[in-house]
Amino acid sequence: MGFTGDSQIETAGTARTMLPAAGSMPVEWTIAEGLTDYPTAVAEMEARVAAIRDGEAPERVWLVEHPPLYTAGTSAQDADLLTPDRFPVFRTGRGGQYTYHGPGQRVAYLMLDLNRRQPDLRLFVHTLEEWIIHTLARFNVTAGRSPGNVGIWVKRPDKGIGREDKIAAIGIRVRRWVTFHGISLNVDPVLDHFTGIVPCGISSQGVTSLTDLGITASMEEVDMALRAAFEELFGPTGPIRSATP
Repeated sequence: MGFTGDSQIETAGTARTMLPAAGSMPVEWTIAEGLTDYPTAVAEMEARVAAIRDGEAPERVWLVEHPPLYTAGTSAQDADLLTPDRFPVFRTGRGGQYTYHGPGQRVAYLMLDLNRRQPDLRLFVHTLEEWIIHTLARFNVTAGRSPGNVGIWVKRPDKGIGREDKIAAIGIRVRRWVTFHGISLNVDPVLDHFTGIVPCGISSQGVTSLTDLGITASMEEVDMALRAAFEELFGPTGPIRSATP
């Protein structure tokens, strides 16, 4: 299914928020240098989720880039992995189907304690979608939800009537109301790498990126936009920290 009209595309000012309880610590904002191996990322998330749950660490947003790889969510179908020998494939506990990660794509892992916000998964996913929509609006890209499809999409009338391309994916996991995994936003990845899978099980539409849409933006500029939009919806962040893979 596609957008039925521009009114379905929610833009800045329409979002509900998931602000933390009064007195909560700012969310740690960390940007990884270089490329982060996927197993390293999962292990790091698992450790931080346990620490947040036990009250030993603050919430965290961790921005990374991965080497080329495919991940399979809990709903992944074997038939949707079209070229299994092309890149490493990782089975993961997040929701969703097959997704590609690689250089030029910003992956944002969110380790948030919904007990300090609202223990409402539907609202959490909605707010993640708003986060991406608001971020893209800063680059004058109109994006929105596509009814029946997960992720964030842009209309592509230049490619045909009713054509939509996916620009961002969402896949989360929650343990005792602490979230992990998160979102991926296509800045300037190799779009051909998506052809080894049926992205998120959707074969009728395409995949795009900021570069594909004619938007020249560095990863640093995207990170700044992500942070500004995040603070509108999820609350304050701490000083930017860097981390090696």
